[in-house]
Amino acid sequence: MSEMRMPFPLAEDPDAAMREVGRKLFAGEVEFLKGVVAMDGLPPDDRIEVCFAGRSNVGKSSLINAVTGRKALARASNTPGRTQEINYFTVGDQRYLVDLPGYGFANAPVQVVAKWQALLKQYLSGRASLRRAFVLVDSRHGIKPVDEEIMTLLDKSAVTFQVVLTKADKIKPSQHDTLLEQVRSRLAKHPAAYPELVLTSSEKGDGIATLRSIIAGIA
Repeated sequence: MSEMRMPFPLAEDPDAAMREVGRKLFAGEVEFLKGVVAMDGLPPDDRIEVCFAGRSNVGKSSLINAVTGRKALARASNTPGRTQEINYFTVGDQRYLVDLPGYGFANAPVQVVAKWQALLKQYLSGRASLRRAFVLVDSRHGIKPVDEEIMTLLDKSAVTFQVVLTKADKIKPSQHDTLLEQVRSRLAKHPAAYPELVLTSSEKGDGIATLRSIIAGIA
């Protein structure tokens, strides 16, 4: 059976034209707009919006910096749970890129964690302009129960989500099949899951052009 016929195949590399569209999108202006701590602080939903979600220390900030081609657009931190706001970035004049708070373990008081997890749920279920959520999964660990929680929330919110596997350079090529088998089996029960996976390495640049072209192609 070919890779593309399998459930949840790896996204194909973009052709030259789409690669260029993705490159140009992020070669333009990408700027931090605001950090949001409550629903009434969200900007107007007048643009196409994509968000990045992932448990703490999955490599979300590094991936956003790699996709946007900026070294420090998203603040990377070795402290899990550092990002406690919904961070909005403008991409040109037609898109928002949204960095969601890390979920799961967080080095923060319980009430703070509860507050921002509630905000996360409100955002995912109430944002009309949100076209896709990219759920980041660490290639070394595969999908964990805490990832399944956010995926179930996305199912209930009818928000299409696409799994992006991070830190692919940290596992051996011989481990890829085992990883993909685990991820595919977990995704099979999630109706909101987009039927393609993206394998990335922020450090090596693998999959970055693919992810850029996917974002550029979302209408």
